[in-house]
Amino acid sequence: MAGAGNAIRGSRVGAGPMGEAERGDAAPRQAVTYFCSHDHRSVVTFAIEAAVPESWDCPKCGLPASLDSENPPPAPKIEPYKTHLAYVKERRSETEAADILDEAVALLRSRRKAGEIIF
Repeated sequence: MAGAGNAIRGSRVGAGPMGEAERGDAAPRQAVTYFCSHDHRSVVTFAIEAAVPESWDCPKCGLPASLDSENPPPAPKIEPYKTHLAYVKERRSETEAADILDEAVALLRSRRKAGEIIF
């Protein structure tokens, strides 16, 4: 048997009508439009007293957006992932790397001759 509809279903106990009289008046607001380099327009609402930021992340593509519709900010340059070896090569020249390798190999060979166990 299907139950009859209940008007109270889905509301909490003590809940009343949600009107402006109970919540108070909304703060005055301003709508600000931001533009990204993919021609997306994002309208963000701020309080009148709030400082409006110069840039905002576009919610559609994630690129930075600005207030100037004619000159939106360019997409940030994405650096490729660098490996540990790439960072080492930035710090050391080829000759320095060869010298360090030769020293390490010579140290290992001297330890092997002395009979040390190397792990």
